[in-house]
Amino acid sequence: MIRIVIVDDHVVVRSGLRSLLDSKHDMCIVGDAADGDEAIRLARELKPDVVLMDLSMPHGKDGMTATRELKALLPETYVLILTMHDDGEYLFRAIHAGASGYILKSAPYEELITAIQSIAQGNAYLYPTATKRLMNEYLEKLRQGEHTGSYASLSDREQEVLVGIAKGYSNKELAEQLVISVKTIETHKSNLMDKLGMRTRPDLVRYAVERGLLSYE
Repeated sequence: MIRIVIVDDHVVVRSGLRSLLDSKHDMCIVGDAADGDEAIRLARELKPDVVLMDLSMPHGKDGMTATRELKALLPETYVLILTMHDDGEYLFRAIHAGASGYILKSAPYEELITAIQSIAQGNAYLYPTATKRLMNEYLEKLRQGEHTGSYASLSDREQEVLVGIAKGYSNKELAEQLVISVKTIETHKSNLMDKLGMRTRPDLVRYAVERGLLSYE
């Protein structure tokens, strides 16, 4: 029996998922939560096998933060992200936070069941178009000639700027943190993007996550 906690800020969504999943002979909904804080409290108390986690919750901790904290507290509990965000940045951040799976709310019911069963067995699950996106991005990097030593070509300061940008800091905030001018930050940013073959901030986020450079504590 797979013991599940549902986390979503919409009562209708939680009720609907409960009705659907409770009808499966191998699944049992042991609790539901409206925000990340409540999710962590319930998970510590109930120790479910799987937490079905939404990302965007306006009150309390969001799904990304809750996932990181939950995995630190209960590494044997698997998190499946169920979200409307079909976006590479969210996907990579969720994986880095410790999620075992990522599936869209628009997915067929059968796919959700498969995803839950898969991660409950200790496997990873990504919705099909996400897998295709990851492969396409990897192949594109190969076509552009990117290799594993690209990061080593960055200076120490460029590495600091890369991580700061990927964490969402503005040029001004980075300049204040590193005690240098905004113009110098812009120069470092331009140089590191040229070296890595990147064009946008989301590209930098994906690159940093893939290399395990970010810490979201």
